[in-house]
Amino acid sequence: MNAGLKGFFVTGTDTEVGKTVVSTGIVHALAARGLRVAAMKPVASGGEPTAAGLRNDDAMQLMAAANVEAGYGEVNPYCFEPPIAPHLAAQEAGVVIGAGPILNAAATLASRSDALVVEGVGGWRVPLSATLDIPALANSLGLPVVLVVGLRLGCLNHALLSAESILGHGCRLAGWVGSAVESQPMTRQAGNVETLEQLLPAPCWGVVPHLDRVSPAAAAAHLDGAVLAAALNPQGTGNMKGAR
Repeated sequence: MNAGLKGFFVTGTDTEVGKTVVSTGIVHALAARGLRVAAMKPVASGGEPTAAGLRNDDAMQLMAAANVEAGYGEVNPYCFEPPIAPHLAAQEAGVVIGAGPILNAAATLASRSDALVVEGVGGWRVPLSATLDIPALANSLGLPVVLVVGLRLGCLNHALLSAESILGHGCRLAGWVGSAVESQPMTRQAGNVETLEQLLPAPCWGVVPHLDRVSPAAAAAHLDGAVLAAALNPQGTGNMKGAR
């Protein structure tokens, strides 16, 4: 585990739950508090061919939100064209996703910043290769985890199982963010969020509604900037809820 990095590893209860919206919101909220913030999307599938090589939209959004300049290869060391499971995309490309290039890029970005926000790919238990998965990567980076919960039917089960696995893999769950994935709020959304607040072993950093105009500032407006800034420097387990 890399104890030298400061920041957060953002994961989700599933794919397409708003990880990038929340990640860019976190970047914006920290930058608004005067911090130098870098961002990464270590592995991405779904890259568009350009003259400069494959480019992933999520990674480009993170680059635009950060206030620390970085090359695309630092932000997104592994990019694959087909929008499929990353380990399958890597196999098709004849590439083995390894932690080394990711950790090197993270260390370089961290040396120029006060905080590093790393967005995972897919959900928490996604495999990256035969010997590497998202939990192992998060552990290697040594960053506390932020769980993005897609607010739709089934979110209670998905969120609680994800949190259990995050803690079971030896990672610290710093907080969670509710993300409205549909244009209409889920049925009994307030009740579901209240249940998650009671049952998840970490504080809620906010609930991001379905945004008509997506931007880092719009997402950050629904996050508690003071809470997430304080989570960068936890004292013991002070940012965690006590035993129930």
